[in-house]
Amino acid sequence: MTVSPDVHIHASAVIEDGARIAAGAIVGPFSIVGSEVSLASGVHLKSHAVVTGRTSVGEDTVIYPGAVIGEIPQDLKFKGEETELIVGARNRIREGVTMNTGTEGGGGVTRVGDDNLFMMGSHVGHDVQLGNRVVMANHVALAGHCIIEDDVIIGGLSGIHQFVRIGKGAIIGAVTMVTNDVIPYGLVQGPRGQLDGLNLVGLKRRGLSREAIAELRNAFSRLSAPEGTFLDKARALAEAEHGEHVQDILDFILSESDRSFLTPG
Repeated sequence: MTVSPDVHIHASAVIEDGARIAAGAIVGPFSIVGSEVSLASGVHLKSHAVVTGRTSVGEDTVIYPGAVIGEIPQDLKFKGEETELIVGARNRIREGVTMNTGTEGGGGVTRVGDDNLFMMGSHVGHDVQLGNRVVMANHVALAGHCIIEDDVIIGGLSGIHQFVRIGKGAIIGAVTMVTNDVIPYGLVQGPRGQLDGLNLVGLKRRGLSREAIAELRNAFSRLSAPEGTFLDKARALAEAEHGEHVQDILDFILSESDRSFLTPG
């Protein structure tokens, strides 16, 4: 066990041999830190938090009561292979959140970026790759192998099917089941997840110019045209030069995926 002298560990906490805890970390009452866990500087485990498995937690991340971080995957194919969970810096992981390590078949690593908010009861499944500044509201569930890009917001009680990708800046409404890929800056809502437009509110909040938003709206209109397949329309758009945000959408559509796309209704 490697514990910096400048660490506050409550007397009731359990720190297993082999754990590494950096300066400035706090481990609260009745929390458990496993033998293969690494906690960076400033990490704060509140009471009754469990961090286990081969798990690293980045600087200034706060883990709230009842969260279980780094347990084995909920995957019947998992046979105990050595896999890991990497959690970045300044994440807020609220009560009852669960995050699983990866699987051999999915690359072996579940990865969470920086500055994310995981609200109560949300779940990050095995082999998920999750970016920065993501907000997952209460009881959102990400199945295995999902890719969630930066600045995504997912409304409460929503579920994301395995292998689904959600592009940067997209927003998913509450109580929504998403079974196919969501383009960057998309707006998805409804019980079975329909692509209803662009996340214009989010784009405006990020300070996008009127010209950039107009270009995005024009591109979305062309992708919504009734003639041709979604991929064909994206390929036709890609023949011309576009601004950064439209190019984000085209790159996303034209890259490889294990799922099809939610397309404009």
